[in-house]
Amino acid sequence: MAQALRESWCVPTGRTARPPTPSKNSASSTATLRKTYIKSATDELLWIWQKKSNNIHDLKSHVWDEWADEDGSIGKAYGYQLGVKHQYKEGMMDQVDRVIYDLKHTPFSRRILTNIYVHQDLHEMNLYPCAYSMTFNVTQKKGDDRLTLNGILNQRSQDVLAANNWNVCQYAVLMHMLAQVCDMRVGELVHVIADAHIYDRHVPIVKELIERPQYDAPKFWLNPDIKDFYQFTTDDIKITDYVTGEQIKDIPIAV
Repeated sequence: MAQALRESWCVPTGRTARPPTPSKNSASSTATLRKTYIKSATDELLWIWQKKSNNIHDLKSHVWDEWADEDGSIGKAYGYQLGVKHQYKEGMMDQVDRVIYDLKHTPFSRRILTNIYVHQDLHEMNLYPCAYSMTFNVTQKKGDDRLTLNGILNQRSQDVLAANNWNVCQYAVLMHMLAQVCDMRVGELVHVIADAHIYDRHVPIVKELIERPQYDAPKFWLNPDIKDFYQFTTDDIKITDYVTGEQIKDIPIAV
């Protein structure tokens, strides 16, 4: 995880990140070429996965403002889809609750995944989902009494400069949270991007970035007392010993 989050923005496809077991001494996957605001990234993740919201008024940052209507809604996108309840043999559950249920009750199932790219609702989404599917796979090392949680994040498109490390950090944090509440170790996070692109206007910035020195990965801490996914807040994560290059501001974003 340390190397993946330190370098991830410049390795656009087929990347495998290895998040460490959460502890006060865990190496973080946060990029060091420039600063990644891990609490803001986590706030957006919780907005989607925990609050299951599609309204920017439930979000502290302003990254979604361009896609919101006058009421703050982004349509039937992202958190809305994760919050839709479906009928299962075990009862009515949304996708997040289904994942947690399966990880706790049938961890070796090959059917533990989420999908928010719902074709029937695309016309009511202000932005089609970019990171649209998370598949979970649980393994067990020989002689280990605890299971290991692995994940595959599928993304249709990504602005590499603006969003790559942001997305990797988000889903690495998600892996830590789910592993902790399910009493598992954290394994591999594989990030698959179908179209990872660098816009022409970003090329000079990228060229400058790749000449920058890299620093040791910072340390990641997750509050070990939280055992319920819905109790996590941004106050339950910390990044320490985080040394980075100068921040890049006002990156132009395609809307």
